[in-house]
Amino acid sequence: MNKQNSKMVLLGSAPVPKALLALGLPTMIGMLINALYNLVDAYFVGGLGTDAMGAITVAYPLGQVIVGLGLLFGNGAAAYLSRLLGKGDKETAEKVASTALYSSVIIGAIVIIISVIFLKPILRQLGALESVMPYAISYTSIYIIFSIFNVFNVTMNNIVSSEGAAKTAMCALTAGAVLNVILDPIFIYSLGFGIAGAAIATAISQMVSTVVYLIYIFRKNSMFSFSIKEYSFTKDIMSEVLKIGIPTLVFQILTSVSMSMINGAAKDYGSSALAAMGPVTKIMSLGSLVVFGFLKSFQPIAGYSYGAGKFDRLHEAIKISIVWSTAFCVIFGLAAAIFSNGIMAQFTSSDMEMIRVGQIALRANGISFILFGFYTVYSFLFLVMGKAKEGCILGACRQGICFIPAILILPNLMGLNGILFAQPAADVLSAMITVFMALHLHKELRAVKAQMAIETQKA
Repeated sequence: MNKQNSKMVLLGSAPVPKALLALGLPTMIGMLINALYNLVDAYFVGGLGTDAMGAITVAYPLGQVIVGLGLLFGNGAAAYLSRLLGKGDKETAEKVASTALYSSVIIGAIVIIISVIFLKPILRQLGALESVMPYAISYTSIYIIFSIFNVFNVTMNNIVSSEGAAKTAMCALTAGAVLNVILDPIFIYSLGFGIAGAAIATAISQMVSTVVYLIYIFRKNSMFSFSIKEYSFTKDIMSEVLKIGIPTLVFQILTSVSMSMINGAAKDYGSSALAAMGPVTKIMSLGSLVVFGFLKSFQPIAGYSYGAGKFDRLHEAIKISIVWSTAFCVIFGLAAAIFSNGIMAQFTSSDMEMIRVGQIALRANGISFILFGFYTVYSFLFLVMGKAKEGCILGACRQGICFIPAILILPNLMGLNGILFAQPAADVLSAMITVFMALHLHKELRAVKAQMAIETQKA
């Protein structure tokens, strides 16, 4: 059996637990290791002082917007590709993959140029204090320019996951992350580049991940050629890509907005409170990226099953994904809450206020993280089924619809604690909304399944 047939077996007929593990474990490990280099940056930069830590804290939301461009085209294409492969439409799938990749790089380059031109006002809007600004400019000016490679990587990560090539995604993410861990202390301390060294290490690591994906393409291991001749920026293709990609981008932008709102509120309580938000955000992102990595296996299986009309397989995939992702969220969330003090102490040697603030935030976020797996399964499911409106609403809940009122109201009632508890409050509200939307979705799926059974009997 060749590689492409093997991928189709995993998506369409292999036992669901086996398929989820085969596709999910490599991607999950890769994203876990990839997330670690955000923490590694924070760990090594922490030795440069509180203001340096504040710099990477305010730079992180801008980086998330750039990553969102890769997700706009990558995730939008992945959802469509899995349905096309389920229907056996290889010709259209080829055009979708090529169009998504080239479009992401072009749009990414434009946004990066604009970001560099207006970098200082953007950083100020993201919460940079005057004492933090020199560090923020030094780090972000390098990090943003080279993030064009990350746009390419994120787009490719989604596309190769949609065709069942999870091991390739893992290799690309792992290669970059491991190299970043090695290069960070060398560039920051040994070569004396300071915070700029962290950005240089990240840039080199992202370029290495890009090389892994290029090797995958040029060796023709992919189902898709990614030929410029297949580029087809047509209404039919882009409407399918963007109706899923735009909700994903909205989610990513809202994530950045929520981070900047937290940073903006926290800076009123001093540089220690602002700096504390960085490690907390990156630690919780570590957990969320593991969930996302695992659900990258759920996404193509669900899309393929839905496109092929295999509703029993779809239901099984939903059930197993909820159980497994929630089990991880319970373990990770409780560990973050229980060991919050020791975790925060790793990011500063002397700032006790930073530890105190971070400890409270980490405990609260760790407990509410238990709900994250359930919420994210359905967030992915609506999008992969092509239900853009529902997916957009649910995707916007955690960082927008529920979060923005929480961050605006709670600090007025609870002061600094209101800032720290805003995200957990949004998590609880989002999970409640998910319950109602999930019940409606399953009712709809049962109706479609019953209608197909009637049509089959008539035939």
